[in-house]
Amino acid sequence: MSIALQLKQARENSGYSQNEVATILHISRQSISKWENERAYPDLDNLIDLSNVYKVSLDDLIREKKELKEKLNLTDAQINEQRKKLSTVNTKLYQNTDEGLILLIVSLISTMIPPVGIFVPMYVLWRNNKYNSLYKTIMLVSIIAILVSLTNSFVIFSDLFLNLGTNTVYPTK
Repeated sequence: MSIALQLKQARENSGYSQNEVATILHISRQSISKWENERAYPDLDNLIDLSNVYKVSLDDLIREKKELKEKLNLTDAQINEQRKKLSTVNTKLYQNTDEGLILLIVSLISTMIPPVGIFVPMYVLWRNNKYNSLYKTIMLVSIIAILVSLTNSFVIFSDLFLNLGTNTVYPTK
């Protein structure tokens, strides 16, 4: 049995789609497809991660595939050493769901303090990633928060330091 069929069977036996495995490993779905259609081979790190995700041993994934081991130029000792170096794979899909909501709330609250509201949404944009559930919403809200805070900061700054106009106070009778 080829490595491609073994990878496909292991994925199907574990109940994952190609897209779910790609999301877990933070790679593209096309990479999984290439591996399962024998257009490419996964590297050692991805093989180890796949064995952890599918909950099968690495030997089962590449069993009877001497040409794969030869292409990777690996010995069993090197494979075991790499396995120890890699941390366990987080198989929870979309693991940053809670962080997306927190980033959205932080970005919204930051508009209440104008000078802070300029820099905090920039941090939120930096921290946001495509695995957050509210990825695009966070981007939009953060940009709007920056614009609102810039406007508010300018108004406060001009009122305090730039006397653009003089106000005259008239006494009332």
